[in-house]
Amino acid sequence: MSDTPRETVPVTVLTGYLGAGKTTLLNRILTENHGQKFAVVINEFGELGVDNDLVVDADEEVFEMNNGCICCTVRGDLIRILAGLMKRRDRFDGIIVETTGLADPAPVAQTFFVDEDVKKATRLDSIVTVVDAKHLAQRLNDSREAEGQIAFADLILLNKMDLVSEAEAAVVEEKIRAINPTVEVIRTTNSAAPIASVIGRDAFSLERILAREPDFLSGEDDHEHDSEVNSMSFEVSRPIDPEKFNAWMTELLANKGQDLLRTKGILAYPGEDRRFAFQAVHMIADGDYISPWKPGQERKSRIVFIGRDLNRPQLRRGFEACQVEA
Repeated sequence: MSDTPRETVPVTVLTGYLGAGKTTLLNRILTENHGQKFAVVINEFGELGVDNDLVVDADEEVFEMNNGCICCTVRGDLIRILAGLMKRRDRFDGIIVETTGLADPAPVAQTFFVDEDVKKATRLDSIVTVVDAKHLAQRLNDSREAEGQIAFADLILLNKMDLVSEAEAAVVEEKIRAINPTVEVIRTTNSAAPIASVIGRDAFSLERILAREPDFLSGEDDHEHDSEVNSMSFEVSRPIDPEKFNAWMTELLANKGQDLLRTKGILAYPGEDRRFAFQAVHMIADGDYISPWKPGQERKSRIVFIGRDLNRPQLRRGFEACQVEA
């Protein structure tokens, strides 16, 4: 057996607060014609996952981890998935890890330096943070994760530029520079950044991180989440009546939008073979049809709410009432 070490696999970590546009960026990476193949690891915060359904149908291998933060309870899962990927190293050129919007990137990055097997097989290429230009100021006031995601970034996509003025964008960029003075910032709408500027940057600087976090390599994880934020997920079997759903969601976002950090769902509409993907950030909502249900797949509708002060029984009743009559 040769003693020559195999080339390490580059890993790109995509992070950013809830609804900033990470999945949109991931879909761009997976669909553009760049000739590379990626293994994708998606982490979600909640009991039922829908992010995996929001990722385009691609040839890439997609692994999903639910019900935990990638920087806490499922870090062991991340290490195990990476170890499994190394056994089929020849199938991909790189790995993309998309974190939940509530993840602190520090413990994620730690994984690639404190676990010896991961350290030998992979290298952290860069941390790419997607920032919501419209809501960043609010996020910095109420979420320490948002600040950490900016602080650890090698590249920031200042996204949703279509929702802010030039003056507002300048203020947001000033806030970013106050946290991370040297980071490169690319302004985007719909996360439309050149893929070459996101992947293969070889930009992660351990020296810069150690200057900010001297205990970074200790392997200790002392971060805490905003305990007020929680996730609630619901699933129903009968098709969703689009008129009922739209009426309910319009009223819900109008009354509760400030507390709803993120809403996302995969819906089955009657007489429609395609899945409907619904997403909202606070009161800004969007939805569109995505790929069809697979043959034999159970057409259940799922919705996830992430926010503060959520009333589980009320949300469940509201969603269940959107079903077509039995």
